Amino acid sequence: MAASQRETLCKKTLSPVPVAELMEQARKAAELQTAEYVSGERAALTAEIKSLLQQEDAVLVAHYYTSPELQQLAEETGGHVADSLEMARFGSEHPAGTLVVAGVRFMGETAKILNPEKRILMPDAEATCSLDLECPVDRFTEFCDAHPDHTVVVYANTSAAVKARADWVVTSGIALPIVRYLAEKGEKILWAPDRHLGSYVQGATGVEMLIWPGSCVVHELFKADGIRELKKKYPDAAILVHPESPADIVAMADVVGSTTALIGAGSTLDATEFIVATEPGIFYKMQQAEPDKTFLEAPTGGAGGSCESCLRCPWMAMNGLRNLAAALRGGGDEILVDEDLRKRALIPLQRMMDFARGPHARRNS
Repeated sequence: MAASQRETLCKKTLSPVPVAELMEQARKAAELQTAEYVSGERAALTAEIKSLLQQEDAVLVAHYYTSPELQQLAEETGGHVADSLEMARFGSEHPAGTLVVAGVRFMGETAKILNPEKRILMPDAEATCSLDLECPVDRFTEFCDAHPDHTVVVYANTSAAVKARADWVVTSGIALPIVRYLAEKGEKILWAPDRHLGSYVQGATGVEMLIWPGSCVVHELFKADGIRELKKKYPDAAILVHPESPADIVAMADVVGSTTALIGAGSTLDATEFIVATEPGIFYKMQQAEPDKTFLEAPTGGAGGSCESCLRCPWMAMNGLRNLAAALRGGGDEILVDEDLRKRALIPLQRMMDFARGPHARRNS
């Protein structure tokens, strides 16, 4: 089936989702967390959170895309800063009875799927993700049922319900070897929800896939013209790109990879300047690892190389010290997953984790 035919077929299944409206709501909620602190407020909140984490037998895990102050707080209190799957893994290995997830809702759900015995709290469980929003389980189930001969592979940025419908869950870091492995077995693949990551995987592996048409609102807006202009100002800069970005952005990259891979590239490459096409929350860990190097935001505003219109994820910005403290004071937004659903969602997650530990991952990487 031609790429245009695949895309047309997928779009027929996608019901309209008011992403722009929900983004605006998220921005308004985020303003309450990012508003300027009054005198002494930041220090008081930080001290209160540290005390409450101990009182509640809780540990804080924060995603790379949250604010630097949350990432720093997680590190200072014995928590962890990582990608979504590693956040959940850390929680399963930590003895704390409560895992506080600073990120977006699917991350809290993943933590609950892997840690059913723990209490999972979030500063704001309304913090979501455009990839999750654009892949509603009812429409996705219809699409999968229409293609029963396909193996269903879903990105980690999906709801527990969508994971439960999948055969495999993948992260951006392990997608390539898993798709190669499935292709070697002769399996046909249905991919969801990120079309840019799906296209990148398809191009890198040569494996034909049926691709769901979702996208990330952050990565969707990077502009090749703007990056080219910025590259003229910094000709020696290496370009680091997350594969959720459009194909023309990926084509410009010196390194394409997951959040963890991009942080590593900042240390392993000889360059001292980097143009980074992903959510700029990642700069905290990049700068921490390489304080003498320069990390520049890839522009979203087109020609001119200006970063004035660079997009932050509005849902990640809903996490802050204020609602984190409130969550610990009063129980916050607890993430609950129906037990039958949790068990079904665990199967494709566990399949991925078992694969990562086995010989197939190394052979297909």
